[in-house]
Amino acid sequence: MHIPDGYLSPAVAGTTLLITLGVLVFAIRKISSTRDSLSEKTPLFTALSAGIFVAQMIAWPIPGGTSLHLVGGALAGILVGPWLGILSMSLVLFVQCLIFHDGGLTAIGANIINMGIVGVLVGYVVFKAVYKASKKVWLSGFLAGWLSLVLAGLTCGIELGISWSSALPIYVMTSWHAILGLIEGLITSGVVSYLTIKSLKIGGGFSAFS
Repeated sequence: MHIPDGYLSPAVAGTTLLITLGVLVFAIRKISSTRDSLSEKTPLFTALSAGIFVAQMIAWPIPGGTSLHLVGGALAGILVGPWLGILSMSLVLFVQCLIFHDGGLTAIGANIINMGIVGVLVGYVVFKAVYKASKKVWLSGFLAGWLSLVLAGLTCGIELGISWSSALPIYVMTSWHAILGLIEGLITSGVVSYLTIKSLKIGGGFSAFS
């Protein structure tokens, strides 16, 4: 899903960059206003960012000018909350772009929107809503992971489609990520369910459950 340089029109690249910067400023302000809980989540934030970084490095090219890979946005939002999740994903994507050239620098705004903002916020909201209605962690995690990837792929397809004046990227990105999203959902569900069991055994819990 990492969009390379040259695939977005200047207008789309510039607009997505401005949106990303605005969201990041807002997220940092929200994080700064909750400093007490931030220190408690720092170890998880660090480990989560490292794990997502490694997972995203495994990618498969697909027709339509981009690639498929595990994203981890929903997992980040569920485990550390939406704002730390956005910051985690943004740092991962920025480092990948600068050091490994995974995703273009001119497309960094779009890539952060797709995976670091849409993926995180959709995953977080879906998990909260489904868990509140069903009280089933595994179902909540699966739907959060799957839908976060589908909508992130759709957003990516729209950006490419506007840039190319074609609807093909929208169809390609959404359909492929609807399939890959099943794997993302299973992994998200498995990790969250496992950590929930471990947390209950030691008397802890995730703030995303509250």
